[in-house]
Amino acid sequence: MQRILIVSNTLPVRIVRRKGLLQVHPSPGGLATGLSSFSDSTKNVWIGWPGLSPANAKEKKQIEEQLQSQKIYPVYLQQSDIEKYYEGFCNKMIWPLFHYFTQYAVYDQAQWESYKKVNNLFCEAVLRVAEPEDTIWVHDYHLMLLPRRIREKLPQATIGFFLHIPFPSFEIFRLIPWRTEIMQGLLGANLVGFHTFDYVRHFLSSATRLLGLEHTWGTLTQGDRMIKVDSFPLGIDYEKYATASSEPSVKKEISKYLKKMGDRKIVISIDRLDYTKGILQRLEAFHLFLEKYPEYHEKVTLILVAVPSRSKVETYRQLKHQVDELVGRINGEHGTIGWMPVWYLYRSFPFTGLSALYSLADVALVTPFRDGMNLIAKEFIANKEDGSGVLILSEMAGAAHELGEAIIINPNNAEEIANAIHDALIMPEDEQIRRNREMQKKLKRYDVTRWAEDFMDKLMQAKELQGKRLTKHVDRQTRRIIVNDATTARRRLIFLDYDGTLISFAGTPQLAAPDDGLIKLLETLAGARGNTVVLISGRDKGTIDSWFGSLDIGLVAEHGAWLRERGQPWETIEPLSQEWKEEIRPILESYVDRTPGSFIETKEFSLVWHYRQASPDLAELRSRDLVENLVYLTANLDLQVLEGSKIIEVKSAGVHKGRAAQRWLRKEKWDFIMAIGDDWTDEDLFKALPESAYSIKVGFASSVARHNLKSPHEVRELLRELIGRRDSGMN
Repeated sequence: MQRILIVSNTLPVRIVRRKGLLQVHPSPGGLATGLSSFSDSTKNVWIGWPGLSPANAKEKKQIEEQLQSQKIYPVYLQQSDIEKYYEGFCNKMIWPLFHYFTQYAVYDQAQWESYKKVNNLFCEAVLRVAEPEDTIWVHDYHLMLLPRRIREKLPQATIGFFLHIPFPSFEIFRLIPWRTEIMQGLLGANLVGFHTFDYVRHFLSSATRLLGLEHTWGTLTQGDRMIKVDSFPLGIDYEKYATASSEPSVKKEISKYLKKMGDRKIVISIDRLDYTKGILQRLEAFHLFLEKYPEYHEKVTLILVAVPSRSKVETYRQLKHQVDELVGRINGEHGTIGWMPVWYLYRSFPFTGLSALYSLADVALVTPFRDGMNLIAKEFIANKEDGSGVLILSEMAGAAHELGEAIIINPNNAEEIANAIHDALIMPEDEQIRRNREMQKKLKRYDVTRWAEDFMDKLMQAKELQGKRLTKHVDRQTRRIIVNDATTARRRLIFLDYDGTLISFAGTPQLAAPDDGLIKLLETLAGARGNTVVLISGRDKGTIDSWFGSLDIGLVAEHGAWLRERGQPWETIEPLSQEWKEEIRPILESYVDRTPGSFIETKEFSLVWHYRQASPDLAELRSRDLVENLVYLTANLDLQVLEGSKIIEVKSAGVHKGRAAQRWLRKEKWDFIMAIGDDWTDEDLFKALPESAYSIKVGFASSVARHNLKSPHEVRELLRELIGRRDSGMN
């Protein structure tokens, strides 16, 4: 059976040293909790930090024996690593920034160096364990450089990455000094997963803006690699929580709590003590509830469970002090001898204790400012076997996208939360059951196992699609076949696009002029005996003529509107009108005015709106709107709207590269035909070719072309090889 290597900073267990003895304890936390049931039932192995470093060789052996019996391979971190990598870069920079608390972010070069060092240590650990058929699943923000590190060492590896916290908008992500390295690290994966589509959208936006990558339907293309990006809302072990209340140990805990609470209504709040969870604001809202609805005095108790977290970080120490004070103030102002409004528990809880709290609670208050998912909300709903109970949930939690039947609130609105508590307490039981049953259906259907299986299915699909694309790549063997066929042919026809094919794109068309090396290459290619070379471009006639008019090659301009055979004057493919420009130009000008960085290029028989230098998000919005308007407006004008690489072009209908190519295809019987182009305007050219022709797409976007090349550099290499064979007969 194929193994899955789960790689994460947090393991499902932690090693603790007490009185000189090593003990293994289950780990708290969303990732360990979420994945433990999935990993337990398979042949998977787990790689991560066990919580301490061995004091000596004997202790190291003892740790590894205990962990490997559970299929866990440890990565040892030194104290300096923990301070700079974990407590530093991860929790003082990434955590606050990704949760939109920019005021807490610390940008420290030494911590960044430690982050890189630890990601390298994890890479070494993976390389020691990984086998060729393994799937490597990297988790969370601690290891965002790891996918690329592994990819560099294992180019053919199947790598997935899942982020368990939010991915911020580009305006936040761009604040990171090392943003490009982090993005490149994540793009080493075949599949990058997030909890919600919002995070997917933010990630794609950052990849586009930082690296200039384009994406189609959630697929990024970087060189010859495709990276899928998708959302997978993390589930829970539904049956574990749904049956918990019937367990004897849980029933015992429930009885213990009920003796202390009596018949009071119980509101629970369970979180790690973290500023992203909105605990202070939650307490303020409960305080407001007590003031606004005094009839609930001595009838409601808030059980506040705050699990200790990152207690060495100053921000967290300050937060605990503030929570302590606020709880004391609320209890002091509203409490009586027999009633404490807030029952504050600063400690972690085992499964039985949590399940008991879920079971007896009338209301669960889950109000984070920002949360990747939040499993507490899901566990509470799953636990409600009889269907009673009300969930109050922040709209900023990833879980809110699935649990829409909860009372959804803005965590910054104390009055809204106070009113929600009141509404929850008076909600009829049949309404509670109706809402909870709907949520339970979803949670049961998409549990943690389904989540993991869904991710793995998509990862395999991404890997398979990558493989299919690579089989079309012109590798050494395919190149040899092409060159050999050209060598034995007597009459060769070669069509070449220009922008994106022979030369890389530039910010403006004028900056992409041909270099001396390209002119020499085309001159030599055209001069070889038996060769007919046709440059078939979307450029205007004047530019094409000024750059290539002196060469003995055929020229096609404006996607086929203008033709010039070798030694002949320019001619149009058919009589074409330009009157339509006066109707279309004002429309394009309005989009230039509203899209900074865009501009209009005027050709004899077409108008082009360029947006390569505009803001990607704005340009995407404007381009979609413009295309829709142009298609509607040109429906009766015999015009065609073309979408190229960061351009939208309007031209006469029926004029395209395939039609222009027919002029040369019909001239004689060719022994060898090859066409190379990079965007969808070249698809008409590829379709016009006979089956025996070599059609080559530059890049790995979907195409009817038989083959792919990665870049203009590879195109030039192939052309040099065509003219460089001593025995080719083309010299």
